[in-house]
Amino acid sequence: MATTTTTSSPPFLRPFLSPKSLPPKSSLHLPKLHNRTPLHHAFNSTHCFSPAVTKAKRGVLETHLCFSARRKPILSSEEGEDNLRRVLRISLWVAEGVYILWLFLLPYAPGDPVWAISSDTWNSLVGLSLNFFFILPFMNFVGIRLIDAPVLHPMSEGLFNFVIGWTFMFAPLLFTDQKKDRYKGSLDVLWGLQMFLTNTFLIPYMAIRLNDPVDETSPRKLSQFGSVMTNGAPLVGVIGGSACLVSLLWALFGRMDANFGGIADRWDYLVAYLGSERLAYAFIWDICLYIIFQPWLIGDNLQNVQENKVAVVKYLRYVPVIGLIAYLLCLEPKEA
Repeated sequence: MATTTTTSSPPFLRPFLSPKSLPPKSSLHLPKLHNRTPLHHAFNSTHCFSPAVTKAKRGVLETHLCFSARRKPILSSEEGEDNLRRVLRISLWVAEGVYILWLFLLPYAPGDPVWAISSDTWNSLVGLSLNFFFILPFMNFVGIRLIDAPVLHPMSEGLFNFVIGWTFMFAPLLFTDQKKDRYKGSLDVLWGLQMFLTNTFLIPYMAIRLNDPVDETSPRKLSQFGSVMTNGAPLVGVIGGSACLVSLLWALFGRMDANFGGIADRWDYLVAYLGSERLAYAFIWDICLYIIFQPWLIGDNLQNVQENKVAVVKYLRYVPVIGLIAYLLCLEPKEA
């Protein structure tokens, strides 16, 4: 008789080995979080903080904490130009005061002030004026001796005529200036005084032309002298440029038979001349101011230049003397 052996688990293991299903989840079970917002998304481009809080129900608004800074007011281009023009105008009037005080009235610059000018300075000024553009020395050279040209040091003659030649070429530039109507005086008189006292009158003109614009629908008609200088601008450029070139050559090589020495001796004289004579010292100021005013005025009036030559004049205007010659040679003639 066969016997069947039945094995059974011990009573204490039955609860663990029973195939009963697990009890249902408790109602206290925490829900799984979905779509958690990364930390770097908590701050947006408008500096707003969005807390990553899970919405339990739809319709709950999300809270944003925003931090904003007050914007600085932005000046318009017109306001910026007005401010710049005002600063430049004030600076020019200050420069005019310094120019007159330092070069004419105060005794601290080299040489004598105008109220204590010596007879030697007067005689030198008269002699330089007689040798204006070297006309009288040239007449004496070819045998025309109405009066004898004063014999002065060629360095002083060269410096004087160089500045006067440069000043001479400013006439067409002033008469073609698009802002000339802001100056209510006579440009003829202004340029005439500039020929004798240079920047004493040019600095105020540069300041006045920066005033607020006037009604330019009917510009002032040029005077007869202004029309001649404007239409003859190329000739003015040739004459003035030639005077400047001859002045440089004369300063270095003029009067070689009059015992004024070589180039080194003349350079030593120039240094001593600038440090002892108020007129020569003022000419250096004039040259420095012309270096500033020439490109400034030409740059404001490039519309007067022939169209196919604007680019050349635009870059040459920064070269002393040469830039002004280029402007006059390339100027588009206008009717008076």
